[in-house]
Amino acid sequence: MKVKIINRSHHALPQYATEQSAGVDLRANLDSPIEIRPMERCLVPTGLFMSLPKGYEAQVRPRSGLAIKRGITVLNSPGTIDADYRGEVCVILINLSSEPFIIEDGERIAQMVIARHEQAEWEQVEVLDETERGAGGFGHSGVK
Repeated sequence: MKVKIINRSHHALPQYATEQSAGVDLRANLDSPIEIRPMERCLVPTGLFMSLPKGYEAQVRPRSGLAIKRGITVLNSPGTIDADYRGEVCVILINLSSEPFIIEDGERIAQMVIARHEQAEWEQVEVLDETERGAGGFGHSGVK
């Protein structure tokens, strides 16, 4: 699939690390470093602008290494970039650790996955079909 992209960052276009990678790394595009203190959140620019095909979205997800090693994650995970959005791709990061974290220009801050989606056509009814689970909610399937 071809995706039109404008790169106003200081960095190369995002690339897939391996032949079977689902996502590409997004890099911070900064004029100066950003410090995120514990429990603080910030919006980090990437310098990327894109036009996705109709029926697709870009999902912005945390990088597992930053999450486990530094406590840095994407706050609205996964963040959704709609096909009709034309603004800069930015990432909402939060520091869940007890130590300040410095984001440097070019740092890999998140990953982005392009995914197909459908739009629902709502059909209002009075009764839903029965299932074995029924209305069982969180923890309904037990612990095994």
